[in-house]
Amino acid sequence: MADRVTVIGWDGSPLMDVARSALGAATLVAGAAHHLALPEVPPGAERIRLGSVDLAARRIAQHRGSAVVLADGDPGFFGVVRALRAPEHGLEVEVVPAVSSVAAAFARAGMPWDDAQVVVAHSRDLRRAVNVCRAHTKVAVLTSPGAGPAELALLLGPVHRTFVICEALGTEREQVTVLTSDKAADHTWRDPNVVIVIGGSGVAARTGTPTGAARGALQSGGWIAGRDPGYPGSVRGWALPAPAYATVLGEHESQQLRSFQLARLGPRVGDLVWDIGAGSGAAAVETAGFGAAVIAVDRDRDACERAETLARRFGVQLQVVHGAAPDVLEDLPEPDVVRIGGGGAPVVAACAARRPERIVTHATTRDEAEAIGAALEDGGYGVECLLLQSVELDTRVWAERERAVAFLLCGHRPHQ
Repeated sequence: MADRVTVIGWDGSPLMDVARSALGAATLVAGAAHHLALPEVPPGAERIRLGSVDLAARRIAQHRGSAVVLADGDPGFFGVVRALRAPEHGLEVEVVPAVSSVAAAFARAGMPWDDAQVVVAHSRDLRRAVNVCRAHTKVAVLTSPGAGPAELALLLGPVHRTFVICEALGTEREQVTVLTSDKAADHTWRDPNVVIVIGGSGVAARTGTPTGAARGALQSGGWIAGRDPGYPGSVRGWALPAPAYATVLGEHESQQLRSFQLARLGPRVGDLVWDIGAGSGAAAVETAGFGAAVIAVDRDRDACERAETLARRFGVQLQVVHGAAPDVLEDLPEPDVVRIGGGGAPVVAACAARRPERIVTHATTRDEAEAIGAALEDGGYGVECLLLQSVELDTRVWAERERAVAFLLCGHRPHQ
């Protein structure tokens, strides 16, 4: 094993004394091509082009001498430190950090970033990064080849955002470009790059805008990095009663049914959720409150407008689509989980054909429940069915105020 392993972050600025000293004593240096070209790299040191970190780690583990690994930005922030410290390599490392590429990108834009989500985009799971951009108003995306600004823009589709694209930060080729997402697919972008994605309802008030093309920044922040749990419009709890929404909920939008639906859906950051037959939008808004991206679909235009109003009031991002299922579903991006508020077995079958992890719906009669259960089974889903009955009591006189009965059905893929 190497006598000493030092990981040095590089952000384009001159190396600190401690980094220069470690590099000068190195007998093995690993890094990208532009790292290995640095004048401080000893001419007699063995050089390893850093493609696969695992391969480099195995070579370092076999080396006798002092090894240095060079990486862009802060190597402890979505960087090589985690891979080098993995148990299979057994490497103990010293780290000399630099300014992370995310911090540098926001600095170039003149924006605060304590309220930003930070995601890593790879071609194999790019859609999850895109879903975070759908659901949140400020996101930094650490891109990779095949999962860059153009690919982000294409998958966002009709969800328009502002992109701040920071290419080759810290180098002579550095360039910062501000444009709308619909224009990003028309360009070829240099790697490496970081994309700051900004937009959504109420974004100007909460996130600020990039300097250069636009100006202004949020002056007051929250108390925790990422989205503040007390974001504007938030209310403690979920599956809230109708008065919390200051609107009339539909017959099948009871808070008790909604609570079970949300529990079975399990929405989380990175998910895309379809809410079909969204009604007033209460379920869609609460699903978005968990950090998931939500597309709310309803054939009633007034219902779509109510859902948009609720989303603005509660400070969450919804993509609202007016149209009748199942036809309107054909052009929607692939969902992770689906809530169906209406449409019966035909809509369930259409959703099952798109293979989400879970489908949650309800029925008011046993015949309808059996038809939905059959559609789920035909689609290859395991079926759970519960008969839910809730009784709301008036505690002033302890008398029944309202009773609700429904069949809750959940279809889950066999591996779930």
